[in-house]
Amino acid sequence: MNFSVDKTLTFDEAVQVMFDKLGDWKIMALASSVEDHVMVRNVSCLFYDGKVWFKTDKNFRKTQQLYQNPRVAMCWSGVQIEGVAENCGLVVDEPDRRFEKLYKEHLWGSYNKYSHEDTEIIISVTPKFVEVWDTSEDNYAFQILLDFDKQQVEVIPYDHR
Repeated sequence: MNFSVDKTLTFDEAVQVMFDKLGDWKIMALASSVEDHVMVRNVSCLFYDGKVWFKTDKNFRKTQQLYQNPRVAMCWSGVQIEGVAENCGLVVDEPDRRFEKLYKEHLWGSYNKYSHEDTEIIISVTPKFVEVWDTSEDNYAFQILLDFDKQQVEVIPYDHR
């Protein structure tokens, strides 16, 4: 979808732009922090139901950090998401196994290498604030800022020619 710098987006349209940019899956950088100890690492993510989903081992350092402070930031290309992480339980215990099916479909290599049924949990990240960098159809850069709590969007031109 092409946008011009002066395009007014509704909140729902801006959310759609974000998820269109992300597609079905991406490898995203995940940043977390506890007591001023900041960590960043890549996680294999899926996108559905308005959230970011990934799996991890419940014993990993990052997981222990998320238990202490669920506030995270994630980034892929021009999309930065600030949100709240939630442990949704073991992958194998999800009632409809939707995550597992999608993960197998889109991220088979990761699924095949890192599937430990007794320790792999699903983490969902609910977006709170998102910044999307984009370019208009006439090649002007701009930001789309989404405040999920207020359900507000702001489009800010970066280039002024």
